[in-house]
Amino acid sequence: MQATAYTYDEETRCGQVLLDDGTPVPFDAAAFDAGGLLLLRAGQRVRIETEGEGEAVRITLVTLQTL
Repeated sequence: MQATAYTYDEETRCGQVLLDDGTPVPFDAAAFDAGGLLLLRAGQRVRIETEGEGEAVRITLVTLQTL
């Protein structure tokens, strides 16, 4: 699934992405670390993997979207 980086805190390595419908979804440090990224900037397109559905959705991986 694709999304857009919305917020990112370098200290905690946590943040939020925006899904294509505008829904913000938070991610934790474990999801950020799983993607092997060093930094994330607002507006970057990212690929995410999730678990669960609806209000219980949880991001398990955040990495840069590549073509």
